[in-house]
Amino acid sequence: MTEIPAPRRVGNADIIHHEGYDDSIVSPFVPAIRTVSNARLVFISGVTGAPVYHDHPHVAEVFDAMPMDAQGQVTNAFDHLDQALKAAGCERHDVVNMIRFFSNIDEDQDVVNKHQKEWFGGHIPTSTTVEVVRFATDPRLRFEFHVVAAAPAS
Repeated sequence: MTEIPAPRRVGNADIIHHEGYDDSIVSPFVPAIRTVSNARLVFISGVTGAPVYHDHPHVAEVFDAMPMDAQGQVTNAFDHLDQALKAAGCERHDVVNMIRFFSNIDEDQDVVNKHQKEWFGGHIPTSTTVEVVRFATDPRLRFEFHVVAAAPAS
C-alpha cells in the first residue's frame, strides 16, 4: 500500500491527496481541498471574456468589443477573476474550486490550461470541466468559469 501524503496548507485551505498520488503527473486539479475553520467561502459568479457589467436583457453590441479568440477571452476572464477575488479580500491561492464550461473543449482547453497554470503560479484548485452548447450571455463566448474561494477570516 502506498503512503497517503499529509495535507499541505495553502492560504486558508489544506490540499488533500489520496492513495495513488504521483507528483510527477501534470494535472490542472487536485482531488480535494479542505478549508480551515476560520475561512469564509466566497462564491464568484461565472467569469468570461465579456464585460462583467452588462445589461439584461443582453444587448449584442456590448459584446462586439470583446476578443473573439481563446487567448483574448481567457486573459479577460482571468483579469475579471482577479478583480472579484481582490474585491472579496482573496488572493489567487485562495481559490478552492473551479468549474470550467467550454463550448469547444478540443479547440480551447489547451489554451485555457496553459493560461490557468501560469496565472495560478503553482497553486492547483479542485475543478470540473464540461462542454456546453452555448452561453446565455453571448453565443460568441468560448468558455465560462465558476469559482469558489476561501477568504481569510476578518
